[in-house]
Amino acid sequence: MSTHGMPPQERFNFANAVLDRNRARGAKAAYIDDVGTLAYGELDRRVRAAAAAYLALGLRREERVLLCLHDTVDFPVAFLGALYAGVVPVAVNTLLTADDYAYMLAHSRAQALLVSGALLPVLAQALVRGGNAVKHVVVSRAVAGSADALPVPTLDFAAWSQASGAMAQSADTAADEMAFWLYSSGSTGRPKGAVHTHANLHWTAELYGGPVMGITENDIMFSAAKLFFAYGLGNALTFPLSVGATTILMAERATPPAVFRRLTERRPTIFCGVPTLYAAMLTSPELPQRDALALRRCISAGEALPRDVGERFAARFGCDILDGIGSTEMLHIFLSNLPGEVRYGTTGKPVPGYDVELRGEDGKPVGNDTIGDLYIRGPSAALMYWESRERTLATFQGQWTKSGDKYTRCADGYYTYAGRSDDMLKVSGQYVSPFEVEAALMRHDAVQEAAVVGRTGSDGLTKTRAYVVLKSGRDGDAQLAQALQTFVKDQLAPHKYPREIRFLPELPKTATGKIQRFKLREDAAH
Repeated sequence: MSTHGMPPQERFNFANAVLDRNRARGAKAAYIDDVGTLAYGELDRRVRAAAAAYLALGLRREERVLLCLHDTVDFPVAFLGALYAGVVPVAVNTLLTADDYAYMLAHSRAQALLVSGALLPVLAQALVRGGNAVKHVVVSRAVAGSADALPVPTLDFAAWSQASGAMAQSADTAADEMAFWLYSSGSTGRPKGAVHTHANLHWTAELYGGPVMGITENDIMFSAAKLFFAYGLGNALTFPLSVGATTILMAERATPPAVFRRLTERRPTIFCGVPTLYAAMLTSPELPQRDALALRRCISAGEALPRDVGERFAARFGCDILDGIGSTEMLHIFLSNLPGEVRYGTTGKPVPGYDVELRGEDGKPVGNDTIGDLYIRGPSAALMYWESRERTLATFQGQWTKSGDKYTRCADGYYTYAGRSDDMLKVSGQYVSPFEVEAALMRHDAVQEAAVVGRTGSDGLTKTRAYVVLKSGRDGDAQLAQALQTFVKDQLAPHKYPREIRFLPELPKTATGKIQRFKLREDAAH
C-alpha cells in the first residue's frame, strides 16, 4: 500500500500490496472463524497457492469466477487469490434464489464457481438454468451428499487450493484494471454488475478505514455485515488487512445471540452492523453488560440509523455508532458521522477525499434545508455496470455518481436522509424492489392485485407492507395473510417478504389505471 493520501502506482495489485504490507506479521492472527485461526504468514501462502490453483484450472486474465461463500477463512483466500492471479472474483449474496444465481452466472459468464457446501443445493439448480460457462465447481467445507446433483465435477477447496504450488509473483495488473464485481439491485429488478478496480480497494482504506474508522494493527474487527456486501468487504477484508489487524468471521446469520457470543468471547474492539441489528440487540433479553465488551468504535450503514437507537446504544456501552452511507457503486462509506462529531439522526458529513452535492430536478445544486438528489465524486467509484450502457450513463455521470438517495443538508454541514429517489425500499440494509414482491404475491391463486410500499415502524426502521386485492369469493384473514408471507418467502430471498399485509376491496388508481402509490404510502404512515 502507498503512503497515506498518495495514489497507488500505475501498476498495482491490491492482493500483492496487502501481502507485502503484512510480511513482518507472519505469526499474528489475520482471521479467526468458527473453525480456527489463519495467521498472516499462512494467509500469504494460501492466497498465492489459490492464485496458482486458479491458473491451473485454465482460467485466464480477467475471466470471472463466482464466489458464493459464507464468512469463513476460505473467502479472503479465494477473493485475494483471484486478484493476485488477475482473475476477477464476483462475490454474491448467499441468501438468493436459484433464479438469481442463474442470472448472475449467465451475465458474468463465470468460468468457475466457488461455493460453500451448505449452499450447493440451490447452486445446483442455478447451474442447470444459467451456468453454461462454468467448467469447474470448487466446494468449501462440503456437506455429505450435497454435490450429488451438480452437472459438473467438483473439487474440494482445501485440496484444490494446495495442489499447484504457489504463484511467486502477482499478475502485473494496472491500478485501474477490472479487479472484481459486486452486484447491486436496481429498480428494474435485475441486479447490476458493478465493476471495480484494484485501486478502488486502496482508496476506501485510505479515505475511510484509516481516517474515519480509525482502524489500527492493534484492533480486533468484527463485522456482522457479510463479506459479499461492499460494506462488509471493506470492514472485514480491505481495512484490517491494510493495517495488519485481526478479523473475526461468522458464517451463521447475524442474530443478536450469535453477535453477542462473538462480542463477549472474542472481545473485538471495532464492530460493524446495520440499524436493524443494533435495534434488535438493544431489545434482546441477552443484551450483555458494558464491561463484558471491549468495543471502542461501532459503525453503521446500509440504511439510516434511527436517532433513538444510536443514543440508547451509546448510553448502554459508552461507544458511539458512526452512522454513514455508502453504496455498491462507491464501494464503501462516503458520507459519515465522524469520531467526536456524532449527531444521531443524521448521516454526518462528507468523508474527506469525497465531494458531495445535492441537486434539484433541474440538475442544479440546492441550498440548505432543501431536499435534493445525492451525487458523489471520489476515487473509489466503479468503472461501470457490466453490459448495461444505459444504466451506466444514468448513474456514472462524468466524475459524479448519482446515488439514487434524497438528502437535506443543514447550515453546519450535516446531511439527513430523506428517502430513496425511486420506489426501491431498504429492509435490513438490503434493497427490496416492490415490483418483485408484487409479482410474487400475484402468483398466488387467491390474489388479484397487489401493491407494496415501505412503512416506518416505531423503531424508525423500514418495513414492507403489501396491499392485496383478492379474487372474487376469497376472504382476507390472518391465516391467509400468513400463507401469503410464506408463499413469498418460498420464491424470493428471505428479507424480501412483506412484514405486513392489508386486504383492500380495490387499489387506488389514476384515470389511466396506474396505482397511486402515494396514497398507499400515506395510509402506511398512519
